[in-house]
Amino acid sequence: MQNVDTTDVEPTEERDMGGLIHLEANGVAVVLDAGPGGLPSVLHWGAPLGGARLTGLAAAVSRQSSPGTLDAAWQLSLSPQEGDGWTGRAGMQLRRHGVQHHPRWHVRSIAADTSTCAIIADDEASGLRFEARLTIERGGVVWVAHTLRHTGADAVAVEVEWLEATMPVPTTADTLTTFDGRWTREKRPVTTPLPAGSTVRQSRRGRPGHDSPTMLIASESRPLWGAGRSWSTHLAWSSDSSYRVDRVTDAVTLIGAGELLRPGEIVLGPGDEYAAPRAAFVYSSSGLDGLAERVHSWMRARPQHPRTPRPLVLNTWEAVYFDHDPARLDALAERAADVGIERFVLDDGWFLGRRDDTTSLGDWVVDRSVWPDGLTPLADRVHALGMQFGLWFEPEMVSIDSDVARAHPEWLLHDPGHLRHDERVSWRSQYVLDLAVPGAYDHVCGQISTLVSSLGIDFIKWDHNRDLVESVHEGRPGGHAQMLAVYRLIAELKERHPGLEIESCSSGGARTDLGILDVCDRVWASDSNDPVERQDIQRWTGLLLPPELVGAHVGPTTSHSSGRTTALSYRMATSLMGSAGFEWDILSCDEEETAAIRRFGDLYRELRPVIHAGSVVHPDLRDPAWRVTGFVAEEEAVVIVATVASLEDARAERLRMPGLDESRTYRVRVRREIGDAAYGWIAPEWFTAGEIELSGAVLAQVGLQLPTLWPVQAFVLHVTAV
Repeated sequence: MQNVDTTDVEPTEERDMGGLIHLEANGVAVVLDAGPGGLPSVLHWGAPLGGARLTGLAAAVSRQSSPGTLDAAWQLSLSPQEGDGWTGRAGMQLRRHGVQHHPRWHVRSIAADTSTCAIIADDEASGLRFEARLTIERGGVVWVAHTLRHTGADAVAVEVEWLEATMPVPTTADTLTTFDGRWTREKRPVTTPLPAGSTVRQSRRGRPGHDSPTMLIASESRPLWGAGRSWSTHLAWSSDSSYRVDRVTDAVTLIGAGELLRPGEIVLGPGDEYAAPRAAFVYSSSGLDGLAERVHSWMRARPQHPRTPRPLVLNTWEAVYFDHDPARLDALAERAADVGIERFVLDDGWFLGRRDDTTSLGDWVVDRSVWPDGLTPLADRVHALGMQFGLWFEPEMVSIDSDVARAHPEWLLHDPGHLRHDERVSWRSQYVLDLAVPGAYDHVCGQISTLVSSLGIDFIKWDHNRDLVESVHEGRPGGHAQMLAVYRLIAELKERHPGLEIESCSSGGARTDLGILDVCDRVWASDSNDPVERQDIQRWTGLLLPPELVGAHVGPTTSHSSGRTTALSYRMATSLMGSAGFEWDILSCDEEETAAIRRFGDLYRELRPVIHAGSVVHPDLRDPAWRVTGFVAEEEAVVIVATVASLEDARAERLRMPGLDESRTYRVRVRREIGDAAYGWIAPEWFTAGEIELSGAVLAQVGLQLPTLWPVQAFVLHVTAV
C-alpha cells in the first residue's frame, strides 16, 4: 500500500486524493480513507496491520453498495459534521453572521509518510482553512492537532464554538472509564457502561480541577491492569476542557476531546488562526498498564524530560506552615542535609506581609520583618550543605490586600462590570491576575526572575489554588488567553534561567495534564500526604505520568488532611512510588525515626534508577484491600506491596510478577530498611527469611504466597537477576 503525498490540489477539484493512507509505527496503526467527498475518514485505529494488503478495506467496512439511499454517516471524517449526516456531537461548531455555519470542506492537499498525515482543506463560503495533523509518536501515542485559519478576503468574522479531536473505536468497546475526585482525593476512577447517545464531561474551573475527567478510556468490559483492549484520549491542555463519547445506533462510536470555549472567546477575522490543544489517543491490547507504558515511553523520550536523578526533597509546609523563623528553618536545613535530603524547598509565608493566606499574593518581595537579612543566608546555607534550594510562588494569583492590587486593580482577571467587592467572587480570599495583560506579565516575570538570580533558586513550587470564575480579558472570556500566558511565562523563566526546575501544584493535583508538563518538570499529585489516599492517587495519576514526575512525600505520623495515623514504614513505602521526599518537621523526630529517615534516603537513592526508568505494572489481585505497584527494568524490579483495609481471606493470595524474563533466575529480597510490616498468623517462609531465589517463570506464573498483612501495612520487594 503506497502512502499519499499530493499537493496543490485545487479546492474545487472533487477527485480521489489517493485512496487509503496507512500509518503504522511503534506498534499502532491508523488507516484513513482519502477518497472524494470531504475530509478523510478513519477506517482503523488500533492494532498494527503490518504489510497486509489493504486495498479492500474500505469495501470490507462499508455500509452499502451504490446507489444506496441512506443519508446517515457511516465512516466518520476527521471532523464529523451535521452536514455529513452525523447525528452525534459535531467535531467542530462555528458561528458566522451570528448563526451556526455549516462548512463544506474541500481537501487541498494531503501529505503522508509511515507515521504522519497532514491534511489541508478549505471552506469556500467562510474563507476558513482547516489543517489536521495525525502523528504516531514514540510509544505508539497518536497525537491529533487541528488548526482553523481565516484566509479569506471576506471581512466577516467566524466564531469558533468548539474544535475537538475525535477518533473511532469499535462497538465492542462497551465500558467507559473517566475520573472524578475532590481536594485531597484526586483521580478517583469512575467506570460505567458506555452510555448511549452523545455524552460530554466538561471542566469549567479554569484548570482541569480535582474532579477533572483527566482521560477517557473506552474498553472491552471492565478494564484490568494487565489484560484487555482499550482506547483512550487525553487533552494536553491545562484549562477548561470537554471530553466526549458518541455512541449512536447508525454509525461508529467516537471518543474525543477539545478545549471548552466560552461564547465569543475565539473569533477569527482575516489572518487570525486558532490552534486547538493537541489530543493524545492511546490504544492498548494489554490493559491499563499497556496504556501507561505507551504514554510513559512518549514522555521519557521528550528532549525536556528530566535526565538527572530525581532528588530527595524536604518541603517545609507541614513543618512550619506560616510560622517562619530563620533560626528554626536554618536548623531544619541542617537536619535535612544530615539525613540525606537533596532539595530543600521553602514553602508559603516568606513574602511581604504573608502571615496567613488572606493577603500579599502578587507582592513577590521578601518580608524583611520576618527575614531581616533576606533569604540569601538561608539559600547560601542550603547550597553550602550540598542541597538545591527551592521556593514557593503562586504567580497566577493576587490578593486584594496587596501592593500590586492597590496599584493596578485593572489587572484582575474578573468581569469589570462587577466592581463592588460583594459582586466579585473570591476563592480562598484571593483573585486571579490577568497575565495576558503585558504589564501584569512583566511584573510577575520580573519579580520571580530577580529572586531566582539573586538567590540561586534551583526549583520553584508553582501553585495555583483557586478556580477561575467570570474571567474577562479585554471584554471577552479570558481563560484561553490566560492559559497561553501561563505557558509562556513558565517557558520564559526557564529560558532565562537554564537548569531551573518547576513543579506544577494546583491545590495539589488539580493541574497534572500533559499540557502543563510541556513546561514543568514535576507535579504535586495531591495536598494529601495520607498514604492510604496516596496509594490510589499515585497509581491513577501514573496512568499518564511516569513516577519520576510525580511528587510523593512522607508526611507526619497523623495526616493534616485526614486525621489518619499511620506507621512510618507505610508512609515511606508509599513515597517510594514517585519522586520521593518529606513534608514533615523532621526536627521533632526521635532518634529511631531519624535513623529510619536516613536509611530511607539511602534506599531511595539505590532504587530510584529502577523506579524512575522501569515499566510500571500493577499485578491484578482479587481482594480489593491489596495495592501492588511494580517497576520493572531489564535486570531488576522493585515492588511495593500494601494494604488499604483488612484482607478478606485468612490465607492471602499469591503475588505474580509480570514483566520479568521467564528464562532467568531472580533473587527476591524484602527490603526492611524502612521497618517491618505488621502481619497476622500466616507468614510464608520466604517472607520471614527475607530472601528467596526463583525463576522468572515461577514468579510470573505461580507467584509468591503473600503474608496476611494487617490493614494499612506495606513492604518493599527488590528483585534482581542472578
